[in-house]
Amino acid sequence: MASISFKNVTKTYDGATSPVVPNLNLEIKDKEFIILVGPSGCGKSTTLRMIAGLETITEGELFIGDRVVNKVPPKDRDIAMVFQNYALYPHMNVYKNISFGLNLRKEDKAEIDRRVHEAARILDLEHLLTRKPKELSGGQRQRVALGRAMVRKPSVFLLDEPLSNLDAKLRTSMRTEIAKLHQKLDITFVYVTHDQTEAMTMGDRIVVMKEGVIQQFDTPQVLYDTPANLFVAGFIGSPQMNFMNAVIRKEGDKLYAETEGSKLLIPDSKKAALTPYVGKTMVMGLRPEDFLSQEKLAADNTLAGKMSFSELLGADYHLHVSLQNTQLIVKVPADGKAPAKGAYNVAANMDKAHFFDTESEKAVCH
Repeated sequence: MASISFKNVTKTYDGATSPVVPNLNLEIKDKEFIILVGPSGCGKSTTLRMIAGLETITEGELFIGDRVVNKVPPKDRDIAMVFQNYALYPHMNVYKNISFGLNLRKEDKAEIDRRVHEAARILDLEHLLTRKPKELSGGQRQRVALGRAMVRKPSVFLLDEPLSNLDAKLRTSMRTEIAKLHQKLDITFVYVTHDQTEAMTMGDRIVVMKEGVIQQFDTPQVLYDTPANLFVAGFIGSPQMNFMNAVIRKEGDKLYAETEGSKLLIPDSKKAALTPYVGKTMVMGLRPEDFLSQEKLAADNTLAGKMSFSELLGADYHLHVSLQNTQLIVKVPADGKAPAKGAYNVAANMDKAHFFDTESEKAVCH
């Protein structure tokens, strides 16, 4: 078993006035692929390094399986770690880089050879075993780093922004390779990234962090469809969710979101949650794809704007639309010529609208 459990874990650096990770509670299941994601400085790498034993824990307990590992040295934790900079030995060939850790442990030579060739076969490195790191591409070096970790047969695989040094095309292909590797090895993976696209495409569950605090921990789809607060809503999704201030108005038995000079009809499914906010300002969020076709413009869903420019992204256009006080990005199918610049009204799909409390920033309804 290689579940990982943080119990009230705090990390404070010497001389710091506040902890970088305060009172962390997190349960990672055996064989899960977990992503830690958030902006720079949010504590995700520190959390990973505490699992590895590279950072001491100030307070609380960390379990790997059923064992408290607070004082267990890194080499005895049965983990392997892949770093952002690969950390390969430049004077050693690929074979020696992959086998280095096993040689240190004085493993049987035949077993070392078997494991190295098995890892090389899985990672498509067999034809590169005699090459030095300087003769390899960035993607090949990353696969060597993965192979070096694989041959140790760890119970936990830790990856700290392993793709950040690769170009966009390589990052896409390596995301697929790492996901396949998790399936083949069938062990616990914990992966740190600041790239929410990596997080959404790779993880079983995602930990979204801000200032050392978990904002939400759930599957990619749940994070996208029902973000817990404004931070998660704005961080998950590319392009990010559009936000605008909206006053909730009641007219007869109907509720409206009054925003940007328009009144948008709130669907019945959201009325109960929003009725307590009548007369108050909320933050309304709509994702770029949550706008209806121009044919569905109506008095109760239309926002009047001006389109300044459009971006063609293959199957879609991203339209940059200015309202009175808000800039929107609207995603529409690229099934014809680009929309003309100038006056451009958008139809909000209010069934997809998210509403957030302005003070707590917590989600009220989706």
